[in-house]
Amino acid sequence: MKKTDRSAVLKKAFAAAFPKTIPILTGFLFLGASYGVYMRANGFAPWYPVLMSIAIFGGSLEFVTVAMLMGTFAPLQTLLTALMIQARHLFYGVAMLEKYRDIGKKKLYCIFALCDETFSINCTADIPADVDRSWFYFFVSLLDQLYWISGALIGAVLGSFLHFNTHGLDFVMTAMFVVIFLEQWLKDRQHYSALIGLASAVACRLLFGPDQFLIPTMVCMLSFLTLFKRPIERKEAEE
Repeated sequence: MKKTDRSAVLKKAFAAAFPKTIPILTGFLFLGASYGVYMRANGFAPWYPVLMSIAIFGGSLEFVTVAMLMGTFAPLQTLLTALMIQARHLFYGVAMLEKYRDIGKKKLYCIFALCDETFSINCTADIPADVDRSWFYFFVSLLDQLYWISGALIGAVLGSFLHFNTHGLDFVMTAMFVVIFLEQWLKDRQHYSALIGLASAVACRLLFGPDQFLIPTMVCMLSFLTLFKRPIERKEAEE
């Protein structure tokens, strides 16, 4: 492919991807800044939140990592905690198998950068026929991570000058997940999958308690969604 042709492909893919990520831009700048301020308030140097945003890029996990870094050295507990918090990405990965199958080397970065918001865009986006699908997925992934890194940098810098009570600041991630859930609820005509998720979470919360319910919830959701996959798809097709 000639350089001019390649440049045109990249520009067209970027132009298609960027508008889709604008809502993520506004959210990630605030959330990332909250994370940066949170780390600075706990005594970490400004480069810590930026480096972690580049290497980890897992919003809720990054907030939890602050407590891990301040606690005793416990690699096994840290590994299990990270797996538990990010276990939902297993479902994202399965859902994106077909979409990421033939996108070449860009697949490696797209897998690494697959967060909740990127999944939401790439899984449901109506990509124009004249836009390179692989570059569209790549730019959505890259832009979303850059937004988070930029927010973390802003928060880290501001955190050097601002001093206030940061109690409850980490709740912004929970608030973001609630908003994403509500957006998906309003977008979908049927809510079978969402109701299965809610019922599984409530039941496992009651059975296993607040500290041990996440993994059982994921297992229940996977089991029920697999069991009722065909009826749900049939109902969606009818609607």
